Parts: sequence; C-alpha cells; structure tokens
Amino acid sequence: MNNKILVIAFAWITFFNVQAQEFQGMAVYQSKTSSAEFKERMMGNREVTPEMQKRMEERMKSLFEKTFILHFDKTASIYKEEEKLETPGQNSSGGMRFMGSLMGSGGTYYKNVKQKSYTIDKEFMGKQFLVKDSLPKLQWKMEGQSRVIGGYNCFKATAVITVSEPDFNALRPKSDEEKKKAEEEAKNKKTNLLDNLIVPTEKVITAWYTPEIPVNQGPDKYWGLPGLILEINDGKTVILCSKIVLNPKEKTTIKAPTTGKVISQKEYDETVVKKTKEFMESNQRPGGGGGRGPGGSRR
Repeated sequence: MNNKILVIAFAWITFFNVQAQEFQGMAVYQSKTSSAEFKERMMGNREVTPEMQKRMEERMKSLFEKTFILHFDKTASIYKEEEKLETPGQNSSGGMRFMGSLMGSGGTYYKNVKQKSYTIDKEFMGKQFLVKDSLPKLQWKMEGQSRVIGGYNCFKATAVITVSEPDFNALRPKSDEEKKKAEEEAKNKKTNLLDNLIVPTEKVITAWYTPEIPVNQGPDKYWGLPGLILEINDGKTVILCSKIVLNPKEKTTIKAPTTGKVISQKEYDETVVKKTKEFMESNQRPGGGGGRGPGGSRR
C-alpha cells in the first residue's frame, strides 16, 4: 500500500515537472517612443520643406512606433520586433537605417533568467555582432499600487537604471545652460541632429507586472519581478502588452541566437559610440556638400 502511494506521488510530481517544463506563453507589446525633440529640431531647420518634413515624419513613425513579440517559458525568453513588409517606395535612407540600428531595430533578445545571462544578435553598420553578457540586477521597489491591464491584476514597481552612452531612446534636449556651454566649445564646428541632445546617466523605470502569470520575464531587457511585466515606462518610451496567449498550440523554440562576432555589452557600446561619431562627422555638409554614407565612403 505504501509503495503504491509512493508510486502515485512520484507520478504526480513527474507530471507537474513536465508541465512546468512545457509551459510557454506569447505576449505582444506595442512600443512608442516620444519623438517631440526630433520634430522640434526639424521644424527649426529652414532647409526642411513641408514635403520633406512629411516624408521624414512617416519614416520616423516606423522608428518610434513598433510591435514586438515575447515568447517565454519558466526560465528563458526571446523578444523580437514583428516582421513587416516594407511599403514600396518607402525605402529608408542611409541616415534612417543608421538611426534604426541605434534604436535597436532588428535582432533577437534572448534572456535566460535561470543563468542570469542574455544574448542579442545585432547588425550595426553592415556588421553582425553577438552581444553576450550578464543580466543587469534591477533593484525593484514595490510601490503598492495596482491596476488592471488586459484583464490581469497588475502591481506597480519602480527601479533606477544606469543609461549606456549609445542609448538613443534616452536622448533628451540639452538645457539652455548646456546649449550655451556646447556653443562656446564648438563655435567653429559644424552641427548635426544630435548636437542639441544629451543622454542622461540614469532614468527611472516604472513597471506593471502580474503575479497571475508567475514568470519573472518582461519585454526588452526588463525582468526580475514576481510576475510577467505587462507595461514599462521610462519617461520617453512606453511598452504596453496588448495580447497574451498562454500555452499556445504551436510551440516556439526558445534559444539564443548564434550568428555574429561575439562581443560584450561594453565592447559593443564602445563600438557604437566610436562609429556614431565618425558617421556624424562624415555626414556634416560644409557649404551644402554631400558627405559620406554609413560606411564612411563617398556617395
């Protein structure tokens, strides 16, 4: 009798372990980043005609408003931008493609919360990189507030994170004092789109998570809460979950990407900063001249 009970108990434990391993979910996120600074800068440029402004705003919309898909299980996830067909005649210019790469367009973001590591395949200036590093340990503060998102009870948490230098999404306008100082330092220097913008060193992240989906996963680089993160707000970008499917019929293989030159996050950031400066310098137009393409060659 005792042996029979032990066998049944073992069977149930095995069953639940298998269920936990097979558990999988899919979440769709809408990401919107404020582009007010860029529009303001564009409006102040006398060389930009209304027709040019309209075309640029249409292209910028694809950079600042995106849809991402998160596939997750108990230990890992992959986060990737939804693939869309490009509208004929709407091919992005070299500058727009460059801005897109700065803002993290494309690539697969793999997070393994059990191993506390992540892998991202990135294309930057025509080169493939495989960024591998440890997940940042976010110091979440539980705020005690709640709300409902998509039928799920969610709770608020905040964290202060360090902003990396090439974080294009975090750009903000320089203050009058910062502008004045920059103007004095660069009286004989040509200016470009980014000269009146600055990346802050820190920013406050507000997250809304639901314990009803007990995985410590979330969109983009965010994780570490006792439930799936359904909304992230960093003051400029809002990432909001619009759809959740638990245990979909078609399972997705959740594994890290493998293509590209292996590099750490610090090394990748240093590469982006260096190449961004080179790109901006080569695209300055003295006397209305041409400039260079993203690869540094003359067009």
